Amino acid sequence: MSKVQNLLLESLLGTKHVDHAAIIKFHEQTVLVSSPGFNISPNDIRVLVNVFSKNPFQVRREGLYFKEKDYTCVRADERSLYAKKNDTGLVVVQTNLYLLVATYREDMYASVCVEAVEKLGKGTGAKLLSPQEEQPPQGGLRPSLCSRGSPPSH
Repeated sequence: MSKVQNLLLESLLGTKHVDHAAIIKFHEQTVLVSSPGFNISPNDIRVLVNVFSKNPFQVRREGLYFKEKDYTCVRADERSLYAKKNDTGLVVVQTNLYLLVATYREDMYASVCVEAVEKLGKGTGAKLLSPQEEQPPQGGLRPSLCSRGSPPSH
């Protein structure tokens, strides 16, 4: 299992307040990794990308159609989207390169789901999702280590 898959499972699903989760490559509009059984269609990916690349405030007025459900927007800004459908919901956080997507059910706390996704987007998860971790350059040296002038530690 990859570091990114582990990160998704531990940081989000491990809270027991995230039903499904995925990490979407923002510019490529493809799924990098998702939890088992959580398939996001290309159309649903476009819907989420458009929220952030166009006007996130428009989704506040109109709501969001995702995975064959109409969601009411609770929050939408340039970085985060929170939406709900009855007692279930959707949380999406944008980083520089990715969209972190999570859903929760009625028996889960929305606040815990939101906190987990936001934390992943800001903290250690954002560092693990850097391009260097996803595809190390040839020769095994990471540019961030080389730019400091110190050799990588083993």
